[in-house]
Amino acid sequence: NDTGAGKHWSDNEVRALINIWSDEKIQQMLEGATRNKEIFEEIARRLMKRGIDRDWKQCRTKYKNLKYEYRALQKENEHLGNPRRKMRFYDEVDCILRRQPLGPSSWGCESSSLLSGTENFSDEIK
Repeated sequence: NDTGAGKHWSDNEVRALINIWSDEKIQQMLEGATRNKEIFEEIARRLMKRGIDRDWKQCRTKYKNLKYEYRALQKENEHLGNPRRKMRFYDEVDCILRRQPLGPSSWGCESSSLLSGTENFSDEIK
């Protein structure tokens, strides 16, 4: 009865999660929401459409972990003054959390290479 809760997320799975998270509608729903099970069920459904089998709890946990790691790194870099540590997908999470417009071509951030080498999911965001 393995729920897959401890199953490692591949880069493509994380990219897909971030891509869905970047959707303006999803961001608006997440903003200030305390009971967000339905939002993460929607994210899990969208992942399933891409062939990624994750339940809402796994999506919520990964989302929270990405945000936590990003904020911890921000605080550390602020304190030290120069970045000593980098997280995977930092640029992508930075774009979302700083509310940069995420376009299909560059995701709104020049330094982001999120979609390079992967299929373009931008049509799903419209």
